[in-house]
Amino acid sequence: MKPTIALTKGRLEKQFLAFLQSKGYDIAPLTDKGRKLQIETDDFFAVFAKGVDVATYVEHGIADLGIVGEDILLEFEPDVYDLLPLPFGKCRLAIAGEAEGPRSFGKQRIATKFPNITTKYFRERGKSVDIVKLEGSVELAPLLGLADNIVDIVETGNTLKENGLVVKEEMMSISARCIANRNSLKLKKSVLAPLIDSFRIEEAAI
Repeated sequence: MKPTIALTKGRLEKQFLAFLQSKGYDIAPLTDKGRKLQIETDDFFAVFAKGVDVATYVEHGIADLGIVGEDILLEFEPDVYDLLPLPFGKCRLAIAGEAEGPRSFGKQRIATKFPNITTKYFRERGKSVDIVKLEGSVELAPLLGLADNIVDIVETGNTLKENGLVVKEEMMSISARCIANRNSLKLKKSVLAPLIDSFRIEEAAI
């Protein structure tokens, strides 16, 4: 019985496939999939979904393993086993805004895709902020007066710079994670072990 891995579509998908290739896996079926969302390889079944959905598929046992950004785990806290970090998808979660904008984070309005992480972060520091949840380009919020600052993922910082924004405070570093369904770890241990072990080789380098 082959294990099923849920992969986050987009940037993490490409980085994970390069990671698999470096481990000697045949990724041709995954790179030549076209618009298919389910693919079978010699070693596993793969399903492709958005990050938060990857966590949901793993939580409900549809997928045994998942490759997802750490931000998803922190924001949604799915009931999955966080196995190990992976050596890609590295970025930062940061507070950003206009250079001349407010710098003391008191009762401000913060726009973000991560309301739970943001609320917890400020609460732990004794700060109270109003959260505006956005799904799209949060960089617009301070430019159009919707928010004083934003909380967002920063990889290169180019998007912020091009929109006249700067990082004001780095909150945490995050990376891609390999997660597992709790029951699968018990019931499919012999099937999952080879995959998990191949991922662990890089753990010490992180």
